[in-house]
Formats: sequence, structure tokens, C-alpha cells
Amino acid sequence: MKFDFKIQQYQTDAVDSIVDVFKGESFNDSNSYRFDFGDIVNRQRTFDMESDSYIRDDSLAYSNHPISISPEVLFDNIVRLQDRYDLKRSKSLDTSLGQVSLDIEMETGTGKTYVYIKSMFELNKHYGWNKFIVVVPSIAIREGVKKSFEMTQDHFMEHYGKKARFFIYDSSNLQKLDDFSQDSGINVMIINSQAFAASLKEDGRSKDSRIIYSVRDEFQSRRPIDVIAANNPIIILDEPQKLLGDKKKESETLKALRKYFNPLFSMNFSATHKVEHNLIYSLDALDAYNEKLVKKIEVKGIEVKNLSGTSCYLYLQEIVLDKKIAPRAKMEIDVSRANGIKRESHLLSVGDNLYVESNGLEAYRDIFITDVNAIQGYVELSDGTRLFSGEVIGDVSEENLRRVQIRETILSHLDKEEKLFKKGIKCLSLFFIDEVANYRQYDESGEPILGPYGKMFEEEYKNILAERSELFDKEYMDYVKSIPVASTHKGYFSVDKNKRAINSTVKGKSEFSDDIDAYDLILKDKERLLSFEEPTRFIFSHSALSEGWDNPNVFQICALKHSDSSVRKRQEVGRGLRLCVDSKGTRMDLEECGELIHNVNKLTVVASEGYDTFVRDLQKEISEVIRDRPSKISKDFLVGKRIVVEGEEKKIDGQLANKIYQYLVRQDYIDENDRPTDKCIQVIDSGDLFIDRNSDLYRYTDTITELVRVVIEGGTLDGMIDNGMKTRIRENRLNENFRKKEFQALWNEINHKYTYRVEFDSEELIRKSIKSIDENLFVSRLSYTLKTGSQKKNLEDFEVKDGGSFESRKEETKELKKSGSTVKYDLVGEIAEGATITRRTAVSILKGIEERKFAMFAENPEEFISKVSKLINDEKATLIVDHITYNRIDDTYDSSIFTESKANCDPSKAFQGSKHIMDYVFTDGLAEESVEKRFAQSLDRADEVAVYAKLPKGFKIPTPVGNYSPDWAIAFDDSKGIKHIFFIAETKGSMESMQLKPIERAKIHCAEKVYNVDGSNVRYHHVDTYDNLLKLIRDME
Repeated sequence: MKFDFKIQQYQTDAVDSIVDVFKGESFNDSNSYRFDFGDIVNRQRTFDMESDSYIRDDSLAYSNHPISISPEVLFDNIVRLQDRYDLKRSKSLDTSLGQVSLDIEMETGTGKTYVYIKSMFELNKHYGWNKFIVVVPSIAIREGVKKSFEMTQDHFMEHYGKKARFFIYDSSNLQKLDDFSQDSGINVMIINSQAFAASLKEDGRSKDSRIIYSVRDEFQSRRPIDVIAANNPIIILDEPQKLLGDKKKESETLKALRKYFNPLFSMNFSATHKVEHNLIYSLDALDAYNEKLVKKIEVKGIEVKNLSGTSCYLYLQEIVLDKKIAPRAKMEIDVSRANGIKRESHLLSVGDNLYVESNGLEAYRDIFITDVNAIQGYVELSDGTRLFSGEVIGDVSEENLRRVQIRETILSHLDKEEKLFKKGIKCLSLFFIDEVANYRQYDESGEPILGPYGKMFEEEYKNILAERSELFDKEYMDYVKSIPVASTHKGYFSVDKNKRAINSTVKGKSEFSDDIDAYDLILKDKERLLSFEEPTRFIFSHSALSEGWDNPNVFQICALKHSDSSVRKRQEVGRGLRLCVDSKGTRMDLEECGELIHNVNKLTVVASEGYDTFVRDLQKEISEVIRDRPSKISKDFLVGKRIVVEGEEKKIDGQLANKIYQYLVRQDYIDENDRPTDKCIQVIDSGDLFIDRNSDLYRYTDTITELVRVVIEGGTLDGMIDNGMKTRIRENRLNENFRKKEFQALWNEINHKYTYRVEFDSEELIRKSIKSIDENLFVSRLSYTLKTGSQKKNLEDFEVKDGGSFESRKEETKELKKSGSTVKYDLVGEIAEGATITRRTAVSILKGIEERKFAMFAENPEEFISKVSKLINDEKATLIVDHITYNRIDDTYDSSIFTESKANCDPSKAFQGSKHIMDYVFTDGLAEESVEKRFAQSLDRADEVAVYAKLPKGFKIPTPVGNYSPDWAIAFDDSKGIKHIFFIAETKGSMESMQLKPIERAKIHCAEKVYNVDGSNVRYHHVDTYDNLLKLIRDME
């Protein structure tokens, strides 16, 4: 399988931030120096496999050219980036490693390795820098980084027309350092601190230390460290929190990198920075979840309750819902059988007698089920005991606990796998164990046999398949049954010289093994495990190898080991956070899955402790590392925020902040504590215009809306982690309403798919684009802030320690004046690509704009290209919508689109309607009483409505500005005198079309072109209430 890499906007933003730090820097790709070959007599010539020849024996090598812009300009660029992304401003330029040390914060699973590889290409493209060193803390990460370079080689070749040469530093093959120095292209050396940190001490006793710092005969009488330093490399630290020490004490690694490697500058990539430098981009755990860049987490916690006076064994697996009967409890109990006492799962209802169910076991005498609470997820017994899903009481040994964990992992796997199988996505489950013997043992002849966990797995797997096989789709079960039980699970472990699996060892304070062979096997099998032709679906691996596992299709993680506070929960879930890929290597991201992304991408962690305990610890760890977020919309919050007005960027001052604040108070958008009200949440949620058109604040609408949205969505971890043991609606079936003649007639009218055509005159686009650019284009001139200060007259020791020994005297902003940019731009090509137009059209537009507007290109080329492309795209979108025509095609939607999206959902978020085509209605919205929920309730009560459906996100109308999914399909009772009996409705908080965002208006306009045509029995409109819907229909008659 070959992975399909996409250009992701958030990754582009991170790379752009790195490039923008050096705005104003010159381009120089020929910074050569006379290379020291050392003792020529002993030199071994290097053969280049790609060119099929020996490297030229000349004296030139290439290093990174020095940074030419001043520290003041560098720091001002950084502050601008921090303001752009609403990050805390740095107090000064961090020069702890090179001329600047930059922090890039990216959550695990969002592709930080991809970002720093791409940043190498961009830094080379803009400034000519070409020598990079990647420092990693472990062999596992080192091998993973090397794999990433291999996998992305063709992708970056396609976009940049060149490849990066990369190698792993090896003290036994120093000749590669010469290749690294002499090649003028992008060159990368990858070093792991385990193999290299000991070498960093010049007087170290290790073999590596002697090699890197000593004059080597086999290296032409040179010191390897001198050859490395001559390149003035850019240092990239992957997981710097494991490399740089902490605030109290610098690590030897940092000291030596600074002293010996002569770094130009450094970049630190991590999800959890211990030491802060100059932070220029942040995508933390909350950002990644909210932007749907990682899997959603659910936790199945198994908690043992020790209740006095209780000797019977009880395990509550789940509460089972069925619309036709009361909720029932699936419980595991001991049952007396002819061949002894067995543990079995029984489906129990209120009033059931456990003494009878157990076939007369004395421990269950007088114990009845008195309540089954589906919403809160518990069973109440006649003795007053409440047992919640995932809780166990009675005789619970470690063996029993591990069996329960294995069973719950298999159950989650099969439930997910059936749905993923239909989408062509392989499902994997990962078990981590501390003792290999628990999974694999060897008989007297040395043949491998199953250990206790391996036996448990096969027993539980067979039992679950026998119990549930009839509940699954036939095609899926044919696939499952085609795989022998022994072939569906596999172990990945370190091996000894006799090829026997053994426990992986760790050295020093490390949590992970440095077994290269084990990691090689894991990485080698990475793509193969994603194929349906590979039978392995359940993987057992030693916990010390966990850092090597980053397979995107891990959907279940189960740690079959004692709970250990030293193993952090984030580390445990991090192995499965990456978004999955299908069998073609396509990433199942927001673009592919839409709003269903977290139905497809959900990671289940089966814990050996209770849900509350696990989640509390996990949330504590997340909150310790995510950046602070505002929870109130106060005046202080607003002051200093950057806004864009008519193309010009400005800051909100105290006067404007007060004006905005007072408006929010008058509109009842914030309460007495400055927190967003339900009304505010509802307006933001519905996409209505937040600022009235008659207000003089109207021109700031987009900026104010986004600031409010940040407060509403950004400040809470609630909803980030689900309880996997919570009662779920396992199946939301199509009911008898779907089969009603009224809905079938409606469905036959609307279930067609469409294509569209757009025909408009290019001259019209050119004219409108020129007018828009002349009126709206503004670019900021490159500038920097110059601060001057002096040392205080009298100093206290604490001021020196805290960095307060200087006081600022003066601050002024100056324009950065240059004779012209040295960066090479294909202006016409980049605008044509950015706006998706021909080069000829781009030339016509650029020729037509005012001379003073075109001159802005020289002032700020990147911003000019970006803004001109956006203005052309805006005009193109308007023209396209005005000139669009739709054609119905033969392909239709299947009714399965209704059922595939809302299985395994929380019943507390559902509305049980009597006229809906499914048993439960799931409405969107942040507010408790959202527009959609109120609308659904009104539909259900209305006499005029025969049947209705909440349309799934998979029901889409293609438009030039993105796919559009209407909200409702409604069939009216024609006996009630309604002429237009079919209606497609979009629920919005306002009926005013001008109160909608431009992109929403465009999509609604396209939907009108599909449905509101002559001869159609269907009508479409956006509405806010059912009463307004009825009024619209009456007006149409």
C-alpha cells in the first residue's frame, strides 16, 4: 500500500509560520566554502548510487548562509506570528540554541514529522538553506522518522521537483558526513540521542565519544564534529522535552549541541514542551480534537467494587435498549451447570431473580433486579446496591479482570469493524503486555505455544462470534469466518539469538526499548497490516515497544498490565490517535468523511481501572499542557486583538473594545459574569449574523463572531472523551414511517444525485476581479519594532534572576526598506494556481489593476499573492453560483445513508419522535434547546405533517463552494389542504437571507436551483420555526 499524502491547511499554516519568522531574509543557495578533505592519501572516494559515478574530487562544500536580518526584525516577525495565532507574546528573542530557538506545538497524530520535512523544502525554496540535523530521543522515533522520509519522498518530489538526501548518523560510516557537506541540495542527518548523547561530551569514555571528537585515521585525519559544524546546520529537535532538560537544569545534549554543532537556529517540535522558547505555532490537543484532526477517544473503564457483605460475582456489561420493550441489563454471573460453575452473560429485566438465573447458587439468594436505568447506565439490586456499566463486584482475580478487558476489546473491535469493513478500512486492536510469557510460551521441543492471555483471547473470540454472528452483516461475517482464530492474532516482540520472543529491555531511566530489530519489524509490517489480505487484526506487543506503534488503523488499545502511575495516560492513548486510512491509502479525514469523521475515527481505550479515574487523570494531563484559553468575553479579552477592516489589519483599542462589549450586553449575548449566554450560543451555532446590519459594528462582524466562537468552543475538555460503557442506542432502525406511501413518494422525488455545469464569460470574471482588487486590496508593509532600554541604576539580586534588570525606555515601529526581494516568484503562476484560473486570465487581471495596487507586490509579495488570489476566488464563486445549472443523473441515494451515521449514540442526546422515519432523532446544536430540536418537536406535534426525516450528512448537493446537506425532508398530509405536500427545509435562526454568511447564502441559492423548478412537487426554503414554514407554504398556494 502507498499512503496518499494531502496538502492540509493546518500543516501549511505551521510551515508558513516557520518561513515567516525570517521575512526580509535574502535568498542564497550558493554559500560554498573550501572543503577540508584531510589526508588525501588515505581518502576513500565516495560512489554515488543515484548518479552511478564517483563524487567529484573538488574542494567545494556547501553550508547554510548566515541570517542577515537583524535580531530586532527577527523578534518582531515572531511577535507578529504570535499575535496572528493569539499566542502569548515572548519577552525576548530566545538564542539558547543558534540565532533563534523556535517552538512548534503539534498534538500527537497531526503529522509533525511531515511538517518539519516540508519546512525544509520551504526554507530551501525561500532562503536557500539546505543543511538540517534532526535530533530524536530514541531509536523508535529515529526509525519512524526515517520511515516518514522514505514514505514522503515521491510526494515532495511531485511538489518541489527535488528530493531530500537523508541518512542516519553512524560512527562506523563517517564517509556520509562528506556527502552531507559536499552536496548542494537538501541534506538531512538523523541522530538519536541514545546513540549520540554519550558522544556529546568531549572527554566521554564511550566508543562513540572517542570517534566523534578525535582525529580519525579512517576519516582522513579529521574530527567528525568539525565536518558537521562547518555546515552551520539548522537543528530540528523531535520531542525536545526528552532532550533539553528542564527549567532548572540544561541537559548535556543541549550544552554540547550549542558548543560543538555551530547551529544556525533550532526548531523544537512537540505536543508537550517542558521548556518554553519562542512559540510561533500551536495546535494542541483541544485544537486537534475541535478541528477533527485526530480520533475521538472513548474509554471503557473496568472498575472492581469491594462491597462488604457481598460474595456473589456480578459484572454489568451494558444496558440494552429496544424501542418496543423496557431497557434490559446484560450481566455476567456465575451459573451452576452439570460440569461445574460457569460464568455466563444473561439478558435481565426488572423483577428477574438472580438466584433462579444462577440455577440456585446460594450467593445469589434473595437478590432481584429492581431497576434498570438506561440514561445513567446502572442496575439497582434488591439490597440497594447500584452497579454501573463496567463495574464488577464479588470474586475478581487478576485473571478475571484481564479476561473482561480482552472480551471488551473484542466486542468493541467487532462492532466497529463491521461498519469499517463496508468502507474498505482495516480495523486493528493493540494489546500491550509486560510479560511475553503471558502471550507466548515454548514447549519442551522449543515450539511456540499460547500463554494465558493468548488462550483467553481465543476462548473469548470464539464465544463472542458464536453469540453474535447472526447480528452482523452476512458479507462481513463471511470475511471474519474466513480467518482462522489462530491467524487473526499475532505477537510483536524482541527475540533472542534462538529467535524466541523475550521481554524487551530498557536502559537507564528510559521507558522504551532500543531494540532496532523489533522496531524494524513493526515498521516493515506497517502497510501490510492495513491490507485485508493480511489476516492479523489483533496485535500483542511488549509495553516497552509501544513508542514504535503509530499505525493509523489502531482503533482499540488495551493495556493488560498493572496500573502504573509512571505511565502517563496521554502516552497510552497517543499510539492510536492518528486518523485512519482505507485500503487505497486515503486518509479518512474531514474532507473524505464530512461530519461523520468521528463516527469513523474513534479510538477505544480498554482500561484496567474505572472510567472516572482514567478520564480524570487523562484530562489533568491534557489541561497541564494545553495553552490557556479565555472563558469570558470581557473588555480586557477584547483589547489588543487584531481585526481586519477593508483589508487593513488593526488592533482593538480600549474605546472599540468598550463599544463591542456594551453591544454584547445589550443583545443579551453575555451574562453578568461575562460568559456567553444560551442565546449567544444559539446564534453562533445557527450561523446567523452576529451583528445587526444597522449597527456601526457591522463591518467587524466576522472578527467579533470568531472571537466569541473561540470562547464558546475553546475552553472546555467536556465532550472530548466518551464513556465507552455508557448506554448506547446500538441500532437506530428505519421504522414503519419510512414505509408510509407519503414518505416513499417524497424519497423517490429527492433521492437522485446531481451534477452541475457553470458557464460564464471569462471577461466578466476579469472585469469584476479588477474592480474588486482596486477597491479592496491592501497589504501590510514589512516592518519591525525597535525597543531600546537601559540597565536599572540599582539592582536587587531577584531582578537579575528574574530577568528584570533592564527597563524599557523607548519603542518604535520602522518600515523594513529593501532594494527588492531576492526570493524568486512566479507571480502569474502562483495566482493562477491559488485562484484556479488560467495563466492568460491571471495576466489579464494583473494588467488591468491600478498601478499603485500592483506596486504592493514589491512591498509584501507573499501577502499580495494570497490576497489577490482570495479576491479573485470570491468573485469567481459569486459568478459561478449565478450561472450554475444542475442535471439529474441516474445514480440515487440508498436508504442505508440514514442508518449508517447514528449507531452507538447516547440516548440522552436523542429525541424520540412519533412521525420520524427512524426511532430516534438526533439534532445538531450547542444550545440545550437548539433551533433544530425545537423544530423537530414542532414537526412531531403538527397535525399537517404526515412524516418527516432528519436528512443525514451523507445526503449532499454538490456546489462550487462545497457540498451542502439540507436539514429536513417533510411530507405533509394532503387531506389538510396543503398544496405543496413535499418540502426540503434548512433550519436557521433567522429568516433574513442577508443575515446569513456569504457561503451559506451561496449554498442555499444552489439548493433552490435544484428543487424550486417548474414541474417539481418539492419546494425548498430556509426557515427558523415551523410556524414560518407553514406561512411560506400558504403564501406559495
